[in-house]
Amino acid sequence: MKSMAIVIRDDSYDKILTPLVFAYLASAEQTQVDILFVNWAVKALTVEGAASLCMDGRHAADEAMVRENVAKAGLPNDIYEILKALKASGCVNFYACSLAGAIFGVNEGNLIPEAEGIVGASWFLNDKAAKADHYQYF
Repeated sequence: MKSMAIVIRDDSYDKILTPLVFAYLASAEQTQVDILFVNWAVKALTVEGAASLCMDGRHAADEAMVRENVAKAGLPNDIYEILKALKASGCVNFYACSLAGAIFGVNEGNLIPEAEGIVGASWFLNDKAAKADHYQYF
């Protein structure tokens, strides 16, 4: 597989961790990964938003254990640190959905420097997802 596109909509720590791990595994094989953050997940592309992510719902009480085990597995247990590591791989690009950004307060002023920018969802679907060898939606 040479390319993969991922759309992430969920913003809880455990639900955003899964697609980021898929991106990590793919980038380790030099697969180009393009990720669009939509809905609440767009806030993860801000320093404050990434820091505020926590476990959702019925697993909330297990957050400390999950973070500890993520670190034991060899990954950063902080979402922003994971984003930085993925970007440093040279294979992963992050995009914020323009509509989600407008709704949830993400703009060029608070977007993390590791993000490519704010784009329309149609652009991402046509230029990245439709051309990718594999597509995932979380």
